[in-house]
Amino acid sequence: MPVLRVSNLSMSFGGIKALSNINLEVERGEIIGLIGPNGAGKTTFFNLLTGIYSPTEGEIEYNLKKRGTSKNIKPHKIIGYGISRTFQNIRLFKNMTVLENVLIGFHNNFRYGLGASVLRLPFFYKNEKEAYIEAMNLLSIFSLSDKADEFAGNLPYGEQRKLEIARALAAEPQLLLLDEPAAGMNPRETQELMELIKWIKDRFNLTIILIEHDMSLVMNVCKRIFVFDYGILIAQGTPQEIQNNPAVIKAYLGGE
Repeated sequence: MPVLRVSNLSMSFGGIKALSNINLEVERGEIIGLIGPNGAGKTTFFNLLTGIYSPTEGEIEYNLKKRGTSKNIKPHKIIGYGISRTFQNIRLFKNMTVLENVLIGFHNNFRYGLGASVLRLPFFYKNEKEAYIEAMNLLSIFSLSDKADEFAGNLPYGEQRKLEIARALAAEPQLLLLDEPAAGMNPRETQELMELIKWIKDRFNLTIILIEHDMSLVMNVCKRIFVFDYGILIAQGTPQEIQNNPAVIKAYLGGE
C-alpha cells in the first residue's frame, strides 16, 4: 500500500503554474530523492503535501486518506496523517533551548487537555515526564544531549540541521519530508548525515522524501528519484536510470 499517492496535482499562483499535473506514488519504507534545478517546484510540492498551500487541481492521498482541492487541511492538522517535515531555511525557536525545541515536537501527541494542564493533575505530569525522556533519547541519537539546555540559536549550523530533524521525529511521523538537509554542511557532516538518514529510516520505520542538491547524497541513500523541471515531473526511476536519462541531463546541463 502506498504511503503517498499524488494524482493530477497542479498549483498555480495567479498566471504562473508552479506545478503541472504531477502523478506519483511512494511506497512504505522507501527513501525517495526529489531533485531538479532551482525553481523546478520541489519546495512547492512539499508545501502542498503539508497544507501550507492548497492545490489548484488534483488530489493527495496519505495512507489512502484523500485530500483534494475541496479538503483544505491546515498545516497543524497534517501531522494527524503521519507527516512531518524540515525546512530549506532552518525554522527553530532559536531563543528556546535545544530540549524545548524537541519537546514542542511532541505537542500533538500529548493526551491531556487544558484542564489537566492548568490544574497540574497527575496525568499531566505523567505525560510531561514521558515526553522529557523521549526528547532526551532523541537528542542522544543526534549527539545533542549534552547541549539540551543551550539556546538552539547558539548551535553550529550543522547541529541546528540535526536538531530540526530531531524535532520532526518527535511528532512520530510515518512520512518524513527533508528539505535540503545537507545545505550548508561540509563533506564530513554530509557523510554523517547520509548514514544518519539510512539509520533513522530503519530505527523509526519511516518513509522519507528528501529534496537535495548534493547528488552524492541522493545517489547513495535513495532507492528511487523523482525529477522536476519547470513544475513538471520529467523522470522517475532508480539512481542509475536517472543518471542516464537524456531529459534529466538536458535539464541540468542545458544540452541535447
